[in-house]
Amino acid sequence: MIYTVTFNPSLDYIARLDSFQSGTINRLNYENFLCGGKGINVSIVLKNLSMDSTALGFTAGFTGKEIERQLTDIFHCHCDFIHLNEGNTRINVKIKADNETEINGQGPDISTNALNALFEKLSTLQDGDYLVLAGSIPNTLPNDIYEKILKHLSDKKINVIVDAEGKLLVNVLSYHPFLIKPNNHELSGIFGKELTTVEELVEHAKLLQEKGARNILISRGGDGAILLTEKGDYMQCPAPKGILINSVGAGDSMVAGFVAGYINTNDYKEAFRMGVASGSASAFSENLATKPEIDNLLKDIII
Repeated sequence: MIYTVTFNPSLDYIARLDSFQSGTINRLNYENFLCGGKGINVSIVLKNLSMDSTALGFTAGFTGKEIERQLTDIFHCHCDFIHLNEGNTRINVKIKADNETEINGQGPDISTNALNALFEKLSTLQDGDYLVLAGSIPNTLPNDIYEKILKHLSDKKINVIVDAEGKLLVNVLSYHPFLIKPNNHELSGIFGKELTTVEELVEHAKLLQEKGARNILISRGGDGAILLTEKGDYMQCPAPKGILINSVGAGDSMVAGFVAGYINTNDYKEAFRMGVASGSASAFSENLATKPEIDNLLKDIII
């Protein structure tokens, strides 16, 4: 079974207009509300690839109810969120005009009791399950929460995927996560210097492998992606040709594609191909990638 955890989900308000000017009235030509959050995005793309998962995390208020409604009724995903008694799941405003502007809301407070309830759910995971920990955490939670989850599950053989920045990612390496997915900027941030060439990215990714990461998938936007496997293989893939429409969710789609590809084939090269195709398909689409969009790109993905 696959599980995803989103500590800080959101209801994304997508606002599109020809141009945006501050200090005056702007009129939209498109608007929509979509459930968001990195783990939630992974669950949606997995479902689009005919892979079932359970979305875990926290929801609150009317916005939280809308997220669950969309996941269940529109995307046909299974969710098992913990309902918080106070506050509302945040709303993120994404303004798409001549430039992209985002205004992210604050998430609700997560109590100790609610956090304990999540750990109880995680205790039911079985050997061989996959667990995706993705995205930021509310400032009310300790910054080592991912590490605490891996410690909690350390007596089980869980395939943990971590897509996070900075210490959230570095702190889990000693627990040998199955996959980590930094992008090139996040990898640069970890080491405090700009890494621009493939050689520099591979060199520093290997240092994270030495600290415990089994497989490392580095997304590079329009420059493609890099994979270092636990078998010592290094693979590089250019980005397929297409028009960038929406970068939101592309990295999450890459994670979903990689996991689905690996489960279906038990082959890292094929998982890598599926990951790149999935991430690119989302980048070239208004919404998260669908299977036909992914399949259309997959035939042109060469490692």
